[in-house]
Amino acid sequence: SLLTTNRIWGVLWLAGLLASCHFTEEIYLNDNGSGSISLNFDGSELMSLTGDSLAMEESAMDSVVYFADILRENKDSIATLPVAEQERLRMLEPYRMHMKSDPASREMFFNLSRDFQNIGEVEDTFNALQKTGLMDNEDSGQKGTPEFGESTSLAYRFDSGTFSRRSVITDSVLHRQRLDSLEGGMFLEGSTYTLKIHFPRRVRSASSGEATLSLDGKTLIREVEFFEYLRNPAILDLEVELED
Repeated sequence: SLLTTNRIWGVLWLAGLLASCHFTEEIYLNDNGSGSISLNFDGSELMSLTGDSLAMEESAMDSVVYFADILRENKDSIATLPVAEQERLRMLEPYRMHMKSDPASREMFFNLSRDFQNIGEVEDTFNALQKTGLMDNEDSGQKGTPEFGESTSLAYRFDSGTFSRRSVITDSVLHRQRLDSLEGGMFLEGSTYTLKIHFPRRVRSASSGEATLSLDGKTLIREVEFFEYLRNPAILDLEVELED
């Protein structure tokens, strides 16, 4: 359930103060422009820090939540919310959330994903994750990573064999405030954000000299420090040309 999910995430958020977090944004592209995008989080390292307390409180789970179903089932109550909050929730409609955890073996996998017909339709998936509320630790009354989607925008494009990913800071003052609230956060040390894109054809050229390619030349990978990505989202800006 979402309640169980939030309880587990809250414990992991606290453990995250002592350990690094690793997110992977993974994109699968087809020649016709359709595909899927996901934000993956492996919480096994953090789960191992919680000791036996979480294992005793929670049982193993493997569940998939479709936000479209949640919005439909709760449409009457959602209609009473402020318009801004309704719009915030509707952004989650295309997404599904998969969470698999086994406290006894200290294993946890979290995934937020969606399919698309045109990647230009896709918003910032990390921002979508924040809108689920899973990065808030309600028990402590503290929030996880501030919503950088309020001060940044991200746009994807894939057309005629050319792919691009572009980030822009839309409100520099607010963005600085978000960063200041994270300065000195221990959980950021050693944390990474990885961009991994699977193309339908081999890559001819890529604008990032620090990106690596798989042996078949179809998968591009770029890893950066998490805080550096939050500070300067353009660090993962990319333009890729595919072979014919």
